[in-house]
Amino acid sequence: MKIYTLFLCSFFIISCASKQQIIEKPILFNKQRKELTLEYLENRYGLKQDSPIITPKMIVLHWTVIPTFAKSFAAFNPAQLPNWRPDIKNISGLNVSSQFMVDRDGTIYRLLPETTMARHVIGLNHCAIGVENIGGGKDLPLTKAQLKSNIWLVHYLKKKYQTIEYLIGHYEYTNFENTELWLEKDKGYRTTKTDPGASFMENVRNSVENLNFKPVPNK
Repeated sequence: MKIYTLFLCSFFIISCASKQQIIEKPILFNKQRKELTLEYLENRYGLKQDSPIITPKMIVLHWTVIPTFAKSFAAFNPAQLPNWRPDIKNISGLNVSSQFMVDRDGTIYRLLPETTMARHVIGLNHCAIGVENIGGGKDLPLTKAQLKSNIWLVHYLKKKYQTIEYLIGHYEYTNFENTELWLEKDKGYRTTKTDPGASFMENVRNSVENLNFKPVPNK
């Protein structure tokens, strides 16, 4: 059964590769956002850099819990964190973001270059590519179209960046606290996450087993 599932997955990737595409939809990355990103890298991680470049070592899947692409994009677009995120504002003024966003119909948008740092996962932004899925949670479960697009995108990114070793759900990020990838200085800066749901992650993982990602570390 497992071999049959992998065969179907491979068939799906091959048959859909020519149809799937990534639409460029860049969020604002002006002088302010660049400066805030460089400050984040230095203040949170001790990485003093001239440019906000990362070497991707993991892919992190998320959900926005915002019902539409337009509203999700509008939330990420400003360089500075809005007032409705007081839980993380004192940490940095840099707004949250991700490199990719997947709409409910499966459309994939690239918001930032994969090697530009986005603020989407505590402790790991310096090495993580973020994929945000529109909706999520009890009221707006992620769709089959999103699942297929996440599977395709994971294959695309793994092929493009041989440095990528892990695929995780946002809810698994604290498992990396005692690894060399974890750089967050503040031991009190943590948030509880459930995205993109254990079931969604299981379905994605089952479909990308052939990529041989490393297992998520135990806490």
